Amino acid sequence: MPKNSIRLGAVAEAALAHFSTILRVRRKEKRITLNELADRLGVTAPTVRRLLDGSPGVAIGTYFEAAYVLGIPLFNPERRRFEADAGRVQEMDALLPMRVRPKKIVIDDDF
Repeated sequence: MPKNSIRLGAVAEAALAHFSTILRVRRKEKRITLNELADRLGVTAPTVRRLLDGSPGVAIGTYFEAAYVLGIPLFNPERRRFEADAGRVQEMDALLPMRVRPKKIVIDDDF
């Protein structure tokens, strides 16, 4: 068992399996070898194998970079859209509280 075992819920596990299948199919469509993809991603061939198998231990940035290299759009690919969305998200973040605290449980012990 790996050092840091990552446990996923059923939905996240299914999504990762689906995403890795898309990556695997696109790599074959583009006729890119494992070693070529590893070089373009800046990782080792075993990491690419784990990525294509849907391992949750592979960094999410590596998954995103693989999608980009293989031409799989994850979000709206227009850079201006990212910048506009980033501004809106920052505004929303500024309106939310700095910390999230657990709700206080009021115990009614008045018998």
